[in-house]
Amino acid sequence: MMKRPALKRKLFYLFVPVFTLLAGSIILSSCYYDNEEYLYPPSGQKVFCDSLSPTYNTNIATIFVDNGCNNYNCHSSASHPNTDVITDNYDDLIANIDKVWNSINFIGSHPMPKYGGKLSDCDLAKIRQWRNLGMPRE
Repeated sequence: MMKRPALKRKLFYLFVPVFTLLAGSIILSSCYYDNEEYLYPPSGQKVFCDSLSPTYNTNIATIFVDNGCNNYNCHSSASHPNTDVITDNYDDLIANIDKVWNSINFIGSHPMPKYGGKLSDCDLAKIRQWRNLGMPRE
């Protein structure tokens, strides 16, 4: 009769730590979750866009490169005889900023980019703010 309580006590001391570890691992692993609305915002929902203080070197030049404006057959210095608007350098871009602004906003008869859709709202906001700030280079 004495052996039975000792066996129960041993099982109890074995079961409690195992159960604690198992329960703890389940609780800790369930703390992480992905917020689907944050990772995949619904269409039309605004996504953060840093357009407070854009500069040509940091933001604007990249927009024109990423959207293909500076390609050889479009608005690069190398294609100068074929175009009157150059976007691949600071001086030529600011000299034609009004034409560029109208084109990228689909105002007038020359919407740009020619073979693509309108620039993103974020890119347009960056360019608008850059113009409003006096078109800083850096």
